[in-house]
Amino acid sequence: MWTSRPDGGPDRLLTLADGVFAIAITLLVLDLYVPRGLDADQYDQALRRLLPDLGAYVLSVTVLGSFWHDHRRIFRDVREVDGQVITLSIAGLGVAALVPFPTRLLAEYGDEPVSVAVYAAAVAAMGAGHLALAALLAKRPWLRHGTPSEAGTTLYLLDSATMVAVFAVTVPLALVIGSHAMWLWLVLVPVRFLLGRRLQKQT
Repeated sequence: MWTSRPDGGPDRLLTLADGVFAIAITLLVLDLYVPRGLDADQYDQALRRLLPDLGAYVLSVTVLGSFWHDHRRIFRDVREVDGQVITLSIAGLGVAALVPFPTRLLAEYGDEPVSVAVYAAAVAAMGAGHLALAALLAKRPWLRHGTPSEAGTTLYLLDSATMVAVFAVTVPLALVIGSHAMWLWLVLVPVRFLLGRRLQKQT
């Protein structure tokens, strides 16, 4: 059975997280290029072929940026970490580092149901890791020196759970209706906005 033993401050863990998210976002850019030596018609065609790549890039930057912000918020009041916190964090960062791969699948084979399912599964896994981390820290006030945890509030956990649920549902849905399942992700825009507003008023 796991025992919570404080293992130092969160500074190095946060530095690692910053690095992983920065590298993951940087890797997304590497596939955005236009070949040299094209004539005018080829240049226009190359730009049009680049549109799916740009769309996948914007989507993944938004996702990774949101998770990076949430990760900082989760650790805002944390003064010490233990083995379970470190393990969950590393697992989540491992999924974040993997995001460029499903992003490439989505850009190159966005019409394939499996591409959408793989991308949705990656985001759902990353969200589940953040949700588990926030819930764990909410139950361990000694790691926060007794300070209340914003990330442990019902609204925050509901916000995180909503994202996990939407992307998790997309996995089987994509295999049934194909790439149209991605439209379900738009539900998160108003839901997260409203929950975010209520969370700000609460804090």
